[in-house]
Amino acid sequence: MTTEPAPSALPRFPRDFVWGVSTSAAQIEGAVAEDGRGRSAWDVFAAEAGRIKDGSDPRVATGHYHRYREDVGLLKELGVGAYRFSVAWPRVVPDGSGAVNKAGLDFYDRLVDALLAAGVAPVPTLFHWDTPQALEEGGGWLVRDTAEKFAAYADVVAERLGDRVERWITLNEPAELTLLGYGLGQHAPGRQLLFEALPAAHHQLLGHGLAVQALRARGATSIGIANSHGPTWTASASEADTAAADLYDLLLNRLFAEPVLLGRYPDEELAALLPGPVAEDLRVISQPLDWYGINYYQPTLVGAPGAEGTGTADFGGIQLPPELPFAPQEIEGYPRTDFGWPVVPEALTELLVSFQERYGDRLPPVVITENGCSYEGVEDAERIAFLDGHLRALHTAMAAGVEVRGYFVWSLMDNFEWAEGYARRFGLVHVDYETLERTPKASFRWLRDALREQARG
Repeated sequence: MTTEPAPSALPRFPRDFVWGVSTSAAQIEGAVAEDGRGRSAWDVFAAEAGRIKDGSDPRVATGHYHRYREDVGLLKELGVGAYRFSVAWPRVVPDGSGAVNKAGLDFYDRLVDALLAAGVAPVPTLFHWDTPQALEEGGGWLVRDTAEKFAAYADVVAERLGDRVERWITLNEPAELTLLGYGLGQHAPGRQLLFEALPAAHHQLLGHGLAVQALRARGATSIGIANSHGPTWTASASEADTAAADLYDLLLNRLFAEPVLLGRYPDEELAALLPGPVAEDLRVISQPLDWYGINYYQPTLVGAPGAEGTGTADFGGIQLPPELPFAPQEIEGYPRTDFGWPVVPEALTELLVSFQERYGDRLPPVVITENGCSYEGVEDAERIAFLDGHLRALHTAMAAGVEVRGYFVWSLMDNFEWAEGYARRFGLVHVDYETLERTPKASFRWLRDALREQARG
C-alpha cells in the first residue's frame, strides 16, 4: 500500500489556469490501415527489423481509434479542462497532399464533439511526427514542398474543426524529429545525415509559420507551438566544455525558439547553411503567437567529446556518434525514472526564468505542453512525487514573474513509446497491451483529487 501525497499540499494556481493531459495519434490510435488512412513514416520505420527495441509496432497501439469514447470518459473522470491530442496527417490526407479522406476527418469530428460534451476543451496538434510516407519518399522535411503541403493540410483540418476548436498547436518537437529522425536515424525516417539534417529544422519551422497563416485565415485566435526545451548545464568551466555546451544549447534550444520568437537564427554561420530565402522565411516563421508551448523533461549536462562518461544523450540513453562536437554526460545525484532520466524539478524553474530573461516581451504566455515520466506499476508513487515536484517548480517560476497559463501531463495513458516500443510507461492510465484494458493508476487518482482541490479555491 502506498501513501499518496495530499493534493491540498499543492500551491494554489490561478482559477483560469488550464489543466490538461497530452497524447499523440501515432502512439495511441492504432487502426493504421483502416478507413482510408495512408501509411506514415513511423509505420514504415517500425516495420523494419531492428528499428523498435522490443520488436513491436504501432498497428494496434492502445486502440484509441475504436475506444475514444472510453478514453474521453477517463478525461472527464480525471477532471482536466483540456486534452491535447494530435491529428494524424495520413489519416486526413493519406498521401500528404491531394485527396482528403472524409472518414479520417469524421473521426476527429466525433472526437471533438465527445470532448466538448464531456466538458473538455480539444487542443489538437497538427503534426506529431507522423509524416505521410508518400511525402517522406519525396524527401520529407528535407524539401521545402513539405512545408507548403503541411499548410494546405492545416487548412483542411481547420475548415472542418475550427468552429469548435479554440486552441491549436502547429508542430510538436521539431528538434527531436530533426536530430533523431534525420540526423541520427534513431527515429523515423531513420536517416543519418548529422548536420546535413538542418534543412529539416528550417522546413518544419517554415511549415509552422505557413500553418499559422492558414489557421489565422480560418479565424483561429489561440495558436501555439510545442517546442522541447531544457537547461543545458556545462560539464566544467574549461573552454572546450563551455564551447561544446554552448553549441548543444544552440542546436537543441535556441535554433527552434529564436526563429519563432525573435525572427532570426541564433548564429549567422548556421543560418547560411539553411536552404531557401531564409530572411523571407523568417518573417513567416516569426508571426506572433498567442502562447508558446514548452515540453520539459530534464536538463542536459554537456561537455566536449572524448571525456570519460560522455556520449549518453538525454533522450533515452541514445549513444551519440563520436564525430559530434559535444557529448551529453550523466547527471549524478538525482533520482531517475525507469527511462534513466534524472528527475530535476528545479530545472523547470531555471528554464522558465531563463526564457523570460532572454526573450523578455517577445515571449508570449507559456503553456507547459508536456511534462511526465516513465515508471512501471499501477501504484506509481514515483510519478506522484514527480508531478508534485514539477508543479511546485512551475509555481515558483510563476511567482518569479513568468506568465504560465497551463500545464499538460504526458501522458493520459501508456502508449507506443517510439523506438522503445511498449517498454516505457508514461501514462496516468495503465494499458494492458493484450486486452487493451485501461486501469487508472494511483497518479491518476492523485491528480484528480488535486484538481478538485484547486477547483475549490
